[in-house]
Amino acid sequence: MKLTINAVHFKTDQKLEAFISKKLSKVEKLYNSVIASEIVLKLDKNESHGNKITEIKLMIPGNDLFVKKQSDSFEQATDTAVNALIKQLKKHKDKIK
Repeated sequence: MKLTINAVHFKTDQKLEAFISKKLSKVEKLYNSVIASEIVLKLDKNESHGNKITEIKLMIPGNDLFVKKQSDSFEQATDTAVNALIKQLKKHKDKIK
């Protein structure tokens, strides 16, 4: 699976990229036909709590799955996004059967 991480207006560190890769490896184990995934990390304009946004686009044969989650940290947003993506992937697998 090809993994692309884009950070909008800031640079990510190795620790965050490793965390995202580890979380997305769970998705790949669940469904081995994943072509690629694009992750976009953004900071919301307001300075309040929960201004970190993680968007994940998962390319699979015949479809693309998309999740967008917002939280206090990128790790937390990524974790909830991956969990939502796993639910979508399970529904997709059930449709195929």
